[in-house]
Amino acid sequence: MLFTYLTLFLTLALRVWAHNATYQNPILPGFHPDPSCIFVPEWNNTYFCASSSFLVFPGIPIHASNDLRRFKLISNALNRPEQLPGLNTTKRATSGIWASTIRYHEGTFYVVTTHVYDDYPKNATNRFDNLIFTTKDPFDENAWSDPVHFGFQGYDTSPFWDDDGTVYITGTFAWEVKPGIQMFSINLTTGAMGPVRNIWNGTGGSAPEGPHIYKKDGWYYLMIAEGGTGSGHMVTIARAKSIHGPYESCPYNPVLTNGGSDYYFQNLGHADLFQDKNKNWWAVALSVRQGPDGSYPMGRETVMTPVTWAEGRWPVFEKVTGKMNGWHLDSGPAVQGGEGSLVDSNFESTFSPGYVLGPGFAHWRFPVVGNYAVSPKGHENSLQLKSSLANLTGHDGRSAEPKGQTFISRRQTHSLFEFSATLNVSELQKEDQEVGVSVFLDQLHHYDLGIVLSTQPATATKRARLVPQFRVRGITTVPAFISPTIAQIPMPETWTGKSLSFGINAKNITHYEMQVAPVGRKKDRIVVGYGNGLGLTWGFTGALLGVYATTNGGEGEFSTYVSDWEYVGKQQVNSLSSLMDRFGYFNP
Repeated sequence: MLFTYLTLFLTLALRVWAHNATYQNPILPGFHPDPSCIFVPEWNNTYFCASSSFLVFPGIPIHASNDLRRFKLISNALNRPEQLPGLNTTKRATSGIWASTIRYHEGTFYVVTTHVYDDYPKNATNRFDNLIFTTKDPFDENAWSDPVHFGFQGYDTSPFWDDDGTVYITGTFAWEVKPGIQMFSINLTTGAMGPVRNIWNGTGGSAPEGPHIYKKDGWYYLMIAEGGTGSGHMVTIARAKSIHGPYESCPYNPVLTNGGSDYYFQNLGHADLFQDKNKNWWAVALSVRQGPDGSYPMGRETVMTPVTWAEGRWPVFEKVTGKMNGWHLDSGPAVQGGEGSLVDSNFESTFSPGYVLGPGFAHWRFPVVGNYAVSPKGHENSLQLKSSLANLTGHDGRSAEPKGQTFISRRQTHSLFEFSATLNVSELQKEDQEVGVSVFLDQLHHYDLGIVLSTQPATATKRARLVPQFRVRGITTVPAFISPTIAQIPMPETWTGKSLSFGINAKNITHYEMQVAPVGRKKDRIVVGYGNGLGLTWGFTGALLGVYATTNGGEGEFSTYVSDWEYVGKQQVNSLSSLMDRFGYFNP
């Protein structure tokens, strides 16, 4: 034991001496959980990362980087409804695409993942649909294959190629029913599986899951997540001389966690390991940036930390903070190719003729074909939205709406930001017709700022009439289920006939400000209400910012037109102390 800790001390000392590059966490800010990353020398020394997407479509975003500092969205592996029709019928926000692993082998990229029907019973044999997507060119979204399905009754599946060419999959059974990490051989072309066997149960933490196997110095290392995806989340590791085991636990597990600390980055776990061009080791993991009130509406993000892994020894992970010192990182040009943008870039569009909605736009489940059009005839430089019968909650806040929900969005990727979109409201003619902007986590957790037609009762001097109202509504289950109208005010009569800019701003990390103004008259803006970030702190996803159009269950389909969509990131907060010094907090 003394020798083990002496080795650990010397390894730490060497690591401090060798680190000479700084970078900022998170490397993939916003809704990018369950990261898996690889380095592919054959592709111009490029790093590729995959993320989980749950019920967001397109799904399984793929980011690429040349320097581990700037990551560009290059494609989504799940980008066509026919690849996975079941995603559009899946209930419950914790369902959908879980824990995608990306790997590269002999010229082909593989993404192995699980489509989970999380509303099914824990022991249902059809609860998990495991999938293998492949491509020869990850920069071409259309090049991703239809998936090969395989019948493993679990989730978090990850491939490993052994020296003899055998491909193994590790995964996790529904841990509430039968805990432990399982392994089996597989034919990646057909999905044919060998016998399934348990190889390790972890160190005793709940929910042993997220397994990956690596081979180094004659040892097979099995790294997993334990403790659930909340405050007890952690990374543990074991090793064996045979891939089949038995696996011995690392003596200083967990090898990575921020549990029990006051670090800003919490819920740390579900890690993957890779080497850079200089053969140095890194780990990526999911984490949340938890505010002083416990909120983290941006959800589970991707962080990175250097790893020291001496020959024949256990890997040693650096603690995860906002500002990190890591192995030397070469600077160079940003990744070229792909149809997306840098993950933390600002965004602006006027939807000019010929503009294509790129891979950064997101829907909740599949979009309804025909409900979105760029620069339709007579409405050039706009995005047409055809209203849906359902609003963003839908009939029960969980189910897939048969006729869809008209909502298009992009991820929130900055702690502090300003988002706005100009909406044409002249098409509203009937009661409960509504258009607006939303900060959306899922159907049971969102805040909407809309303009809606509502009936003003008759008075002694006026007949009952429809009046446009600005309304902020929210729905959340945190800390208890509520569905309130937060604020509602009549639109000023002097604004009639004017184009209106609807906005959502985060000027601190605990609340969203919902405001509206006539276009070109920002000084006349009205702050209609606020949304509490704690109300968007739930489940597995992260905040989306977008526009919607709905009849709220009524008749009278209509179209509205969106122009001048703008998102400006103001600050990436990665330490509470710096935020307090500069801004403080407020509670409106």
